[in-house]
Amino acid sequence: MRVTLLGTGDTTGTPTVGCDCDTCTAARERDVERTRFSVHIENERTDESLLVDFSPDFRYQFLRDDVSLPDAAVVTHIHFDHLDGLGNVFRVFDDLEVYAADETDPETGKSVAETVRDDYHYLDPVTVRPTPPLEPVRICGFDVTLVPVDHPPLVCYGLAIEDPETGARLSLTGDTSYDVPDASRSALADADLLLADGIVPANLCQYHPLGGRHEDAEGVPRTFGTKHMTREGALALADELNAARTRLVHVAHYYPADEAFVEPLAVDGEEYVL
Repeated sequence: MRVTLLGTGDTTGTPTVGCDCDTCTAARERDVERTRFSVHIENERTDESLLVDFSPDFRYQFLRDDVSLPDAAVVTHIHFDHLDGLGNVFRVFDDLEVYAADETDPETGKSVAETVRDDYHYLDPVTVRPTPPLEPVRICGFDVTLVPVDHPPLVCYGLAIEDPETGARLSLTGDTSYDVPDASRSALADADLLLADGIVPANLCQYHPLGGRHEDAEGVPRTFGTKHMTREGALALADELNAARTRLVHVAHYYPADEAFVEPLAVDGEEYVL
């Protein structure tokens, strides 16, 4: 299982357009970036690859990192930074299966699968595969499980991906607060590599209109506002999940420059073989 982090940033990415903060300036000086979220997973046994989420930066990411076009894809939720790159399928693919959860979202009245199907009905190459959460499905030779997480107001899912031949395990929290359900925690546990949403350090919760939530015993917020984990929350979850290695993704440019590019924060283009 070869894992390439195509996009490791939040909804604006780093550097952020029009921003000259110290962190964005440092990213330009170091020639590193965090584009919008996407992960490429190659099965070297079957010569297939799976894409997690369609970043708006799809074209740029695939050209920059020179990875193969996917044979299938999974969409975790319908926010634009995870879905709107699907339009790049037009005149690039002959066919593409896109897996997404089949649970109805009370907020939209549709499942993620239905939203993908309806919003991209004009893309003839795309076949949407509605998928029950917490039930493994074989995709590109991997056993892939959608796991419900907590990203209000919309439903959102993480992923547990296992190679049934080698036992290699990749887990992605998806966009989530620290309040991940127990069943999902069990599905995500014991990964060789965990990609965890860690949007900002916990001390920045003081600047969020809603503050922080899910404080630990020392009062450190593990959730920034309501939608994303803090760095501290992501690392606490990784410890609870017994992850062998953790990289923080969906990272915002609000990290101070002296903290923004140090372990375990990921940047685009990182590659792991599990």
